[in-house]
Amino acid sequence: MAFISESEQLTIKGMTEVENKFITKYLPVLDAKAVKIYLYALYVCRSGMKSYSAGDFAEKLGMTEQEVINCFEYLEEFELVSVTSRSPFEVKLLSAENVLGTPKKLKPEKYSAFATAVQSIITGRMISTNEFMEYYYLLDEYSFDQNALLMIINYCVNLRGDDIRPAYIKKVAKSFAEEGATTAKKVEEKLSSYSSATPSLIKIFSALSINRRPDVDDNALYEKWTDKLGFTDEAIICAARHFKARTAEKIDCALNELFRNRKFDVKEIEDYCKTRNSLYVCAGEIAKSLGVYIQDASPYVENYVGVWRDRGYEPDTLTLIADYCFMQGKNTFERMDDYIESLYADGIISKEAVTAKLQSLAKDDKLLKNILARCGLSRKVIEYDRQCLRRWREWNFSDEMLLAAADAAQGKNNPAAYMNAVLSSWKSEGLTTPESLPSHAPAAGGESSKAIIERHYYDLRAAAKERADRALAKAMKDDCYAGIKKELDSLSIKLAFAEVSDERRANEISGRISELDRRGDERLAKLGISKEDFKPHYKCSLCNDTGYDSEGRQCQCLKRFIKVNNL
Repeated sequence: MAFISESEQLTIKGMTEVENKFITKYLPVLDAKAVKIYLYALYVCRSGMKSYSAGDFAEKLGMTEQEVINCFEYLEEFELVSVTSRSPFEVKLLSAENVLGTPKKLKPEKYSAFATAVQSIITGRMISTNEFMEYYYLLDEYSFDQNALLMIINYCVNLRGDDIRPAYIKKVAKSFAEEGATTAKKVEEKLSSYSSATPSLIKIFSALSINRRPDVDDNALYEKWTDKLGFTDEAIICAARHFKARTAEKIDCALNELFRNRKFDVKEIEDYCKTRNSLYVCAGEIAKSLGVYIQDASPYVENYVGVWRDRGYEPDTLTLIADYCFMQGKNTFERMDDYIESLYADGIISKEAVTAKLQSLAKDDKLLKNILARCGLSRKVIEYDRQCLRRWREWNFSDEMLLAAADAAQGKNNPAAYMNAVLSSWKSEGLTTPESLPSHAPAAGGESSKAIIERHYYDLRAAAKERADRALAKAMKDDCYAGIKKELDSLSIKLAFAEVSDERRANEISGRISELDRRGDERLAKLGISKEDFKPHYKCSLCNDTGYDSEGRQCQCLKRFIKVNNL
């Protein structure tokens, strides 16, 4: 065998340079000759000099062969090399361990009393030298009191029995050290807190048929469930049964979901679990009606379907609304949520109320289609038409009067504006039925001075609004800005709810909105658009193209219009 070889672990790393761990941890404390020996040994090994002997090594470095052997034995104490043979002398290079801290040469003889105590705790098997070295390392590296580490080992053995693996003891000991529990007093305090939680965990495990004793990890989770999340033992058991959770990790997942959905009481948990599966089914049906694909229904259930169901909307009612939203081009969960917001604001929740609302909307669209046809237009009904219809009905006009106004608007350059002016004129003159229309009325083909004025100002306002709409439409054609605008619209709704119930969440959303506003402004600047372009810019800033100032007096622009047109 070659004078110097390397362990399989070091070979796998395929290193051609000195490990960083050696430089950061060992270089500052090693004897200078030992560093020289170690570095040259790496070189020899990497160069493939398999015939190199200890004598060749000593000659090359200007040292005696015994000095070389002494240095390697010194390095062995730091576990950087392992002497595999004395005659001929052979060593194996090992991987440097532990990037932080100061290495120490472990002296097993100083831990003889500690070793005896450990063996008296783990009585079912003989402890190997390597395992003892692991415990010695914990004592030195983490500055454990011997009694403190013995208490931890005893605790672990009581949990897992004599066949406990050293890796588990190391894991527990390191968790204690991370919390500063390295003295006997602090370990005792920490174990006391574990002991106080153990009866509750045993009760929970017993109720769920988990056949093992609770350990440190279970205790940490229990503290989270009870202190941070606020669940009682009964609620934990109830949740685990309904979610069919048979491990602490799965119980944790179930409780996290319940926490996100604000279900804490046993009855709330039972009710939630009864409807949980139906919520996922409902989300799938809604997605199908909207014509969208969802890979994971969980976020849609938590953010939309669960909220809608909590407000009282039944699954078949939600499917009905989804069908309507699809027909209206509102075929996303976000846009459907916006529509449900408007229904909820009007107190429309039951299936009967929603059906009546949708039937009314369908009837309105049919009437608007007829009105557009009479005006000589063949386009689809848009939201602006619905807004006009709501305004005309607020003016108490019947469907017959609306159709009469549409007949009067046929052939005009802007039928919708003309129709609006005609109806405004009829309203001011108290004309409410087709029979009441005089022969000189606009329906017969003429226009009164008031109708001309109102149509003129209506056209001005409509033109200003159209310019603003065009600017917004141009911006929304840009995918980047459209995405920002869509998220802003969604967050503004969420902010309204968060401001009522969750101040921290409201602050998070406000911060996100501010960031999106900034990004949106930057994107609009690149497109050559300003947010001001989204607002109507009226021809007359004094009256905003209404003809009257804030006190109801005729604006100067109206007076000029009357004079110029001899009205």
